Amino acid sequence: MPRARRPLPEFKSEAEERTFWESHDTMDFFDWSQAEAVGFPNLKLSTATISLRLPAQLLADLKRLANKRDVPYQSLLKVYLAERVAAESDKAHPNKHVRSPKPFSSSRRPTRLAKKGARNQAEK
Repeated sequence: MPRARRPLPEFKSEAEERTFWESHDTMDFFDWSQAEAVGFPNLKLSTATISLRLPAQLLADLKRLANKRDVPYQSLLKVYLAERVAAESDKAHPNKHVRSPKPFSSSRRPTRLAKKGARNQAEK
């Protein structure tokens, strides 16, 4: 016999809902065996494409550094920019934290980077 589900309460805010779900199990409210996979085809990316002109030597240096780390130079540039923006934000607003993206968040490269870093640590 299927388990009886409790009615879902009405929430006044996202904060109230977040607090509720921190202490409740969804199994009491939803029958997950009836769940269906959904897609979000119109979901917009949270990144923006920009065009950036760099001095040729700066770009060459960036590519060389990225190659040493076995990561795409664009990803390395994003990490460097995020770190600098976070540092500048900390100076301007010491009590406010700016979230920086996780470094090298695409492709299989983090695995190779992690292995390479572990190998380098073992060699020291």
